[in-house]
Amino acid sequence: MHQRIAVTAALSAALVAVLASAPTASAEPSPPDCPPGNVCVFDSNVGTDGPAVIKSTGNWRGSHPTGIVGSTIFNNGTRQPGHDHIQATWVFNGQTFGRCLHFNPGPGDYKLIIGNKATLTSLTWRGECDD
Repeated sequence: MHQRIAVTAALSAALVAVLASAPTASAEPSPPDCPPGNVCVFDSNVGTDGPAVIKSTGNWRGSHPTGIVGSTIFNNGTRQPGHDHIQATWVFNGQTFGRCLHFNPGPGDYKLIIGNKATLTSLTWRGECDD
């Protein structure tokens, strides 16, 4: 009986140690020109340090040609079930493409680089991504 209690205690302690050492998701710092609650677009394919060329807390529709090296979309939205993921839509070589982005820090992608010679056409807030 005492041996069973000791084994149970040892297993419990081991489980607590594993859970304590498990990594947790940590948010990437908000880009300097993209406040929390916004989806932002930067004309850069290497980062989000420059000025945001699109910054929106609501749905965005338009025609934005990507920068000469492409553009980065960053979903800096905040948890709001049914309205915290972004559906990005763009046109490249006459074809329409789309991708859903989770809010920072994920799980899943919360930023996306679109190459040059594309045109961003919409950023729409939505619920969970299907993938």
